[in-house]
Amino acid sequence: MAQESPKNSAAEIPVTSNGEVDDAHEHGYNRDLKHSLPSGLGLSETQITSHGFDSTKEGVIEAGASQGGQRTHTKGGPVILADEIKNPAMEKLELVRKWSLNTYKCTRQIISEKLGRGSRTVDLELEAQIDILRDNKKKYENILKLAQTLSTQLFQMVHTQKQLGDAFADLSLKSLELHEEFGYNADTQKLLAKNGETLLGAINFFIASVNTLVNKTIEDTLMTVKQYENARVEYDAYRTDLEELNLGPRDANTLPKIEQSQHLFQIHKEKYDKMRSDVSVKLKFLEENKVKVLRNQLVLFHSAVAAYFAGNQKQLELTLKQFHVKLKTPGVDAPSWLEEQ
Repeated sequence: MAQESPKNSAAEIPVTSNGEVDDAHEHGYNRDLKHSLPSGLGLSETQITSHGFDSTKEGVIEAGASQGGQRTHTKGGPVILADEIKNPAMEKLELVRKWSLNTYKCTRQIISEKLGRGSRTVDLELEAQIDILRDNKKKYENILKLAQTLSTQLFQMVHTQKQLGDAFADLSLKSLELHEEFGYNADTQKLLAKNGETLLGAINFFIASVNTLVNKTIEDTLMTVKQYENARVEYDAYRTDLEELNLGPRDANTLPKIEQSQHLFQIHKEKYDKMRSDVSVKLKFLEENKVKVLRNQLVLFHSAVAAYFAGNQKQLELTLKQFHVKLKTPGVDAPSWLEEQ
């Protein structure tokens, strides 16, 4: 008879009548193991699951930690990572990285151009039109400033003429021996003040139109020009990068970089072409609008000034009616919206 191997109680695995492992004995063993563990491990439950020796599966140790009334289970063995969830912070970091890289390339391109080392894409016809526009803007701003000064001085003169006319009229009533003389001067000053107000209305209308042309229409076009110039710098920066990569060796490491650079270059080239087309269209419409506005305003300014200094009150009023200039009557408030309806 073969000698039986000594058995340890811990190695005994009771089996039920159908060949399955007796769970009652296993749970009792788990309880004994749990009580034998140090309390400092912070484990609320430890379970060891045993399998048959002929099983290909490995034993699994489950440890559950209790935190805030909730139990989380950590299983040993192979670890499977879920798909990475997109993090808004990571997306922002990627945007910052792209912006920093683009800024670096553009800054390097600008410095290279100023030092005379880098090449620059130039549209001679478009650049000439932009230079003329900027020069004209400075000249129109000077005209606008002078017209505003003239308006201020004319307003002060008209105000003085009104006061002088009132003073003459008062003396005409109190000085009987000079009644007619004071009366003539009072009428003259009041007439001059009235004509001055009419001229002032024409000058202020001229100022408002030129101000809209300079500070809105031309400024809007110059903003598009600025965007075009930024697109040009980006285009040249990525063009330079592509040229440098094409001059270098072509191998497994450089080919992906060349393809990426070619892709970025094509994107900025399309952006540059679009901005150049937008600037050309805006310059064309601006020129047409500028000629139309300035022609009308210059005719109004000339006719009003000529009629005022010629003393032709009817011609002065007719000029303002012709250009639909409405004068504000002193001491009269603007009509309410009901009256305008």
